[in-house]
Amino acid sequence: MTGHGKEVVVTQQYVVRYVGGPLDGRVDTLSELPEQPKDTVTHVHLHEGPKIVHHYDLCYAVEYGCEYRVRE
Repeated sequence: MTGHGKEVVVTQQYVVRYVGGPLDGRVDTLSELPEQPKDTVTHVHLHEGPKIVHHYDLCYAVEYGCEYRVRE
């Protein structure tokens, strides 16, 4: 430390991971834990053909805390 008075604020970020389906491997980082995380996230893939819908359900993961897993 050099004597220059700098204050550093460290915050814990909330990490949301997606497992399976088209969002597999996606990681979203939020500044804080939502008061009520969504039980299900819906991903709609739009293209020239019919839309493709995937549902991700909230699960507990020891390594990450929470993650969304694609519904079979």
